[in-house]
Amino acid sequence: MTTYRIAVIGGTGPQGKGLGYRFAKHGHSVILGSRAAEKAEPVAAEVTERLAGVEGAGTVSGMANNDAVAAADVVLLAVPYDGHDELVATLPLAGKTVISCVNPLAFDKRGAHGRVVDGGEGSAAESAQRIAPEATVVGAFHNVSAVHLWGDHDYLDEDVLVVGDVVEAKQVAMELAAAVTSRVGIDAGKLRLARQLEPFTAVLISINRKYKVNSGIRISGL
Repeated sequence: MTTYRIAVIGGTGPQGKGLGYRFAKHGHSVILGSRAAEKAEPVAAEVTERLAGVEGAGTVSGMANNDAVAAADVVLLAVPYDGHDELVATLPLAGKTVISCVNPLAFDKRGAHGRVVDGGEGSAAESAQRIAPEATVVGAFHNVSAVHLWGDHDYLDEDVLVVGDVVEAKQVAMELAAAVTSRVGIDAGKLRLARQLEPFTAVLISINRKYKVNSGIRISGL
């Protein structure tokens, strides 16, 4: 397994913290990013404490977003969609492999639903690629449960679907998926298919509310 230096932007939130924990548990060096280092550092300490005694675990540190990106090989965007474009525009992403797990969702009294991005012709992942054209953006980890990521199971019993236009970048995300599910991620097609993956999370939220579970996706036939 290749080990990476991974900056998790949004690393103080449940999804970012959980993914950072899983990556570090399997030997990757993780930098949790936040708007201020003072906010990221205590969360990094919490993850580090959780990893105590885990053989081969990587290091976890906390930095301001730009410093985290500069120190990393791979950048994971795990931020809310509100303010996403403005934040991405401030990050030094040129030359980086960027993994977006951002889900543009909205909530009303009928429940969660996907937000329309660029009139239905775009997604958060595609927006990140447009804003940072010298980076290589893929979409992955949209549908994994933050509760399970921080849970006690060795691996999540689900699949990670990866979309992107550059094979080598997709392979990075697919390899990282093994730290979460014990299985290499699934190449699910081009980056534009993030338009389907991102709002599908609203379907899982609906299932979770109905059945009081934390559901995920499994692909049969492979």
